[in-house]
Amino acid sequence: MSVTYNKKVVNSWAMYDWANSVYSLVISSAIFPVYYNAVTSSETTDKVSFFGIEFVNTALYSYAISFSFLLIAIISPLLSGIADYSGRKMTFMKFFCYLGSFSCIAMFWFDGSTVELGIILSITALLGYAGSIVFNNAYLPEICPPEKQDAVSAKGFSMGYIGSTIMLVFGLTLVIFHEKFGITESFATRACFVATGLWWAGFAQITFFGLPKAEHTKKITSDIILKGYKEISKVWKELKSHPNLKKFLYAFFFYNMSVQTVMYVATLFGTKELNMETTELITTILIIQVVAIGGAYIFSWLSSKFGNIRGISIAVIIWIGIGTSAYFVQTAQQFMVLAFVVGLVMGGIQSLSRSTYSKLLPEKTKDTASYFSFYDVVEKVSIVFGTFMYGYLEVITGSMRFSTLFFTAILIIGLVFLARIRATKSLQANV
Repeated sequence: MSVTYNKKVVNSWAMYDWANSVYSLVISSAIFPVYYNAVTSSETTDKVSFFGIEFVNTALYSYAISFSFLLIAIISPLLSGIADYSGRKMTFMKFFCYLGSFSCIAMFWFDGSTVELGIILSITALLGYAGSIVFNNAYLPEICPPEKQDAVSAKGFSMGYIGSTIMLVFGLTLVIFHEKFGITESFATRACFVATGLWWAGFAQITFFGLPKAEHTKKITSDIILKGYKEISKVWKELKSHPNLKKFLYAFFFYNMSVQTVMYVATLFGTKELNMETTELITTILIIQVVAIGGAYIFSWLSSKFGNIRGISIAVIIWIGIGTSAYFVQTAQQFMVLAFVVGLVMGGIQSLSRSTYSKLLPEKTKDTASYFSFYDVVEKVSIVFGTFMYGYLEVITGSMRFSTLFFTAILIIGLVFLARIRATKSLQANV
């Protein structure tokens, strides 16, 4: 299928990264985890009651992330099947976008006495974020040819880093100088959640108006509802005929498990293990974002020089170094140095993974939503295992540090699978 590159359409697609990345930064990485730990901790205990059951607060947060991704892994085949066969990718993308953005706004009412509300909203916000990305990713092979997908994917991630950095600077300013604005620190923090939701829903309108409209729409029937699961099963069976794609998905499962889990719990690690202040943690996340803007393009360049698989392998090797170093980190300054390195590789490995998978899809693939749904199921299930194990290891060891060594070993498994992938023309340098 021939694809025509349209700069306006590509820019519209990339703007969704600009819109929704404020969630991944403000809510999942920076301000919300710090606020959550602050309102659920005391001088005597880090235990919280969730519907009458006692949990370690950070372990509960890890389990909530795990549960969220489990839900999206279960329902995404259903949704992608409906969207692909009914021609309604955009409809479902909008639904999840608004679910996530309105959940962020509702977080304004979360405090230490409403733990259940905070956890439920964190789950629905993550469902909205992850669910909408399923459909946004499915547009990539429809809006640009394979030779431009690395650069377009990198552009999306870079747009996300720029947009979310602007929002984080706003949030950091509001929290640090809250007294000058005549508000409490708690109110300033919760106002950031509202601003995040409004930003997400607002800028998403550019994407919604700019992406191609469905060429056809079909009535949703019981057969179509089950189509997504049938297509996932079909994709799984077809992997036998595409060994490179299968090896890549195995590799992706393991290295993504480590990378995503570390990104989701890094702020909690700094808070609990290093006793870092709120401003130090948010500044550290800001450093990661600024560096990551260039990191996505650096790895896009590396892939053009050395090929996609080598580019990802370089990123995984660096992540192995990060995981090993994290075990020995003792000071806020050391944590910030490590954060700088994380920024360099964070965007690169995500961007290259998305475009590499797109390049490995069988030729003349029309049901891209089903293939990308399978990709997203693999991604989400890997995060389910990762975040659950992180929380469980903290409970049984009493420290987050041992989890970093476990995930370093998982990265090595991913690297081994990457090494087994046979180089093809689409994955080679200068393609």
